[in-house]
Amino acid sequence: MLTYADIPAGKKAVVFELDDVLFPRKDYVLQVYYLFANLLEYTETVPPANDLTDFFKTAYTHHGEEGIFERAAEAFGIDRKYKEHFDRLHLAARLPLKLLPYKPMLALMEALHQQGKQLFVLTEGNPTMQLNKLKHMEWSGLDRVVKVYFQEELLNRQLDPLGFLLQDNSLQAPDVLYVHAVDSSVLPNDLGIDTIAAERFLGS
Repeated sequence: MLTYADIPAGKKAVVFELDDVLFPRKDYVLQVYYLFANLLEYTETVPPANDLTDFFKTAYTHHGEEGIFERAAEAFGIDRKYKEHFDRLHLAARLPLKLLPYKPMLALMEALHQQGKQLFVLTEGNPTMQLNKLKHMEWSGLDRVVKVYFQEELLNRQLDPLGFLLQDNSLQAPDVLYVHAVDSSVLPNDLGIDTIAAERFLGS
């Protein structure tokens, strides 16, 4: 488990990705599937919400998110008109349960804050959906000190996300540690920022 003692000396700030770094992405996705299944059962009476939720969970576990609505529609005869509802829930669902951060990450962020380090989140994906995830997280008060940047918004402005973050906060590359997912597309490349993959210490 990564702890404050593992952070290289001299770092002034740590930048975290969101999905599968601060919390398990599946905790959000599976709640969206649950909500959609219950919406469909309420609207159409079939299929039973539990059956559809179980299908989504199994399909997600074995095959991931890609094309999952289409697979469910074929298996249960779901009208394709519900794809819009399915997509909308991903963006703005009111989740029944809070999203709980990985305990090691929460402890690390608390220790960093106590030592005066700056905390950032740089998150990939649709900004509306990522903001919804952030709103549903149990931050234990850290939401008041974490500064969030959305990669997609910065790329749309033709800005390098990490480069802009550094400039916006008067930081130099050696000041920063970047904690990312193993499949991240936001790696700092030639910026010279130290990085670490979250999977090395989350055991997930």
